[in-house]
Amino acid sequence: MAFETLLRHWTKHINLVSASDSLVLWDRHVKDSAQLFQLIPPDWRLWLDLGSGGGFPGIVIAIMAKDVHPSGQIALVESDARKATFLRTVIRELDLAAVVHAKRIADVAPQKADIISARALASLPALIELAIPHLTPLGTALFPKGRQVAGEIAAARRHWRFELTSVPSRTDPDATLLCLKGLARA
Repeated sequence: MAFETLLRHWTKHINLVSASDSLVLWDRHVKDSAQLFQLIPPDWRLWLDLGSGGGFPGIVIAIMAKDVHPSGQIALVESDARKATFLRTVIRELDLAAVVHAKRIADVAPQKADIISARALASLPALIELAIPHLTPLGTALFPKGRQVAGEIAAARRHWRFELTSVPSRTDPDATLLCLKGLARA
């Protein structure tokens, strides 16, 4: 896979994935990111990935969408200039329908995204706070979470209202995919 080749090459120069993760790259990052695609509505227009880092899940989703949903646009937010350069290189070399915002999330203009994702970025309450300015009223937030998911959901419900669908991860028995809709302050 061309993305994997680029990722391995760039990881030698900047920290995109850890050395131990590079040994299990496909299962740990690619498959984990790809499973989000099963949770999305078919008519999405803009997918915003917050804190994209090495392109998980944003680049993986852009690769999947290229053939399945070519009218969809992916926007990746990454404040680290080196990682943003890597993401732009992947987008150009793989001819993906994606753009990179090389800014802090708080500095990005509201995006009106149909779908927002973030992987290993922050706690659920913090993710909702970051996502809400960028999400359409009928939009969906997709957040993979680990063992502490129940506590994060409880903490988020103290400040936010939302419809929640929780799906077990196919790649990690301790992880859960959270699908949130109808986000509003409590």
